[in-house]
Amino acid sequence: MTPSVRVKLSAMMFLQYFVWGAWYVTMGTWLGETLHFSGEQIGLAAGTTALAAMISPFFVGMIADRFMATERILAALHVLGGVVLFFAAAQTTFGGFYGVLLVYTLCYMPTLALSNSLSFRQMANPGVEFPPIRVLGTIGWIAAGLCIGTLGLEATASPLRIAGGASILLGLFCLVLPHTPPLETTSAKRASWGDILGLDALKLMRERSFAMFILGSFLICIPLQFYYAFANMFLNEIHVTNAAGKMTLGQMSELFFMLVMPWCFRRLGVKWMLLVGMLAWAMRYAMFAYGNNADLVWMLYAGIVLHGICYDFFFVTGQIYVDTKAPGDLRAAAQGFIAFVTLGVGMFIGSWASGRVVDAYVAGSGHDWHRIWLVPAAGAAFVLVLFALFFRASEAAQEPAGVS
Repeated sequence: MTPSVRVKLSAMMFLQYFVWGAWYVTMGTWLGETLHFSGEQIGLAAGTTALAAMISPFFVGMIADRFMATERILAALHVLGGVVLFFAAAQTTFGGFYGVLLVYTLCYMPTLALSNSLSFRQMANPGVEFPPIRVLGTIGWIAAGLCIGTLGLEATASPLRIAGGASILLGLFCLVLPHTPPLETTSAKRASWGDILGLDALKLMRERSFAMFILGSFLICIPLQFYYAFANMFLNEIHVTNAAGKMTLGQMSELFFMLVMPWCFRRLGVKWMLLVGMLAWAMRYAMFAYGNNADLVWMLYAGIVLHGICYDFFFVTGQIYVDTKAPGDLRAAAQGFIAFVTLGVGMFIGSWASGRVVDAYVAGSGHDWHRIWLVPAAGAAFVLVLFALFFRASEAAQEPAGVS
């Protein structure tokens, strides 16, 4: 891979996640404080990404891999998505906003897989070359949060407009990315729905521990959506200044824990890595429940910083575990299946459930956040106990190959 290609891919990753980080984190604050949407409505809006994650594999598998060059599809989706975001920013009713936002997420979510796919096609050794490029995505998310928080735009529609402008810019930039034509022709064997959703991986469910891993991954995604949908709204409601900027501490910790994961794998193994990740989710919500913006503000910061463990130790470790458990011919199917179960179904249910819980604890002009955060804390703790009792990682999966 030439230096110029590396720079282009890094810029693509930066903008890819800048766009997402610009609107997604602060949307709940705008919808709740300014448009006065209910908690359930805010949760459902946050869940559009999950709904799109369930649908987008069909697009990627049936169209993107077969008929058009990847960079052209990325360009079209990002430009169209940017325009749609400007329409979303102009909506004031839930029905109108939800419909427009769903259209946008259907444009955006396929680009996550497509940007990775395009990058891998340019690399001789993705295991070595991809991580330094992908880390620019996390930096892009951090930059978006710092920008929105510093400018004090969290309760306005401006984050969607900023994301829309960045999306259009990214779409135009995609036209100068390396040409990446389809690997298959239209005459090639068409993938079935089962291929796209990774349903061939269901045969792995015959092993109790793998089935427990899938169940635990699905269940933990329900309480974790409380954070994505309502953490920024919570911090702003208790008057934490520059909440969006301070929430980027979570992505900063994510970078750190990604670096120490090999050390942790050698000493903890897969099961304990997953358990620590689940414990971090329960601890984070407990800290939000008992923290405040006064003498216990440190608990809020600690809950945010725990994001690195929450994400890396559970999601990244889970992806590695699936890769070690699945035979070579089922690895892609298994990764697609776990993504569908967690980022799709689990997150969607979590979005709806979190909104219902927030609505159940309205207190005056605000919310009883103490009781709200105790719900996902208890949920994460329940999954932790269930997982600890029934999950057994085989010795072969304790330290995945390549982790050193």
